Amino acid sequence: MSRVAKTAVNVPQGVDVAVKPELIAVKGALGSLEVAQNRLVKVELTAGALTFVPTDDSREADAMSGTLRQLVGNMVQGVSKGFERKLTLIGVGYKAQATGSKLNLTVGYSHPVVFEMPAGIKVETPTPTEILIKGSDRQRVGQIAAEIRAVRPPEPYKGKGIRYSDEKVVIKETKKK
Repeated sequence: MSRVAKTAVNVPQGVDVAVKPELIAVKGALGSLEVAQNRLVKVELTAGALTFVPTDDSREADAMSGTLRQLVGNMVQGVSKGFERKLTLIGVGYKAQATGSKLNLTVGYSHPVVFEMPAGIKVETPTPTEILIKGSDRQRVGQIAAEIRAVRPPEPYKGKGIRYSDEKVVIKETKKK
């Protein structure tokens, strides 16, 4: 059995989990999420904990039990606490401004770059050089952060660009004569 699937997912107070034959639905204070059931994994809700057991001894069932356990664990954490990703802008004149569900980026192009946030994703700019992306779906928060970073990824010679707050950029040495 998968090491990940061996640990049960504890369901905190205020989170409702519905296990149906075709999907698993999780509902909490920050929204509701659902994932499709897999025929190779048996999911049981007992005493406020979800357990994931492979239906047979195949390698695929073992892998899917760990994958489904992690997906449901992320959903439970997302609807109770939420996820966030922080980006930092490095460069002279680089700034970001959040207005409603839009993010305006000024990152050295001749035009401002405007991002429209999808439903369920919130964006904040605590300072003009910081972007905070929040949401209940871990995959969507990470995808939006990656798309914003791709507008101006950090370059290796001066380090200018948009980077994750915990990202380390190795600065290359310039060519010598």
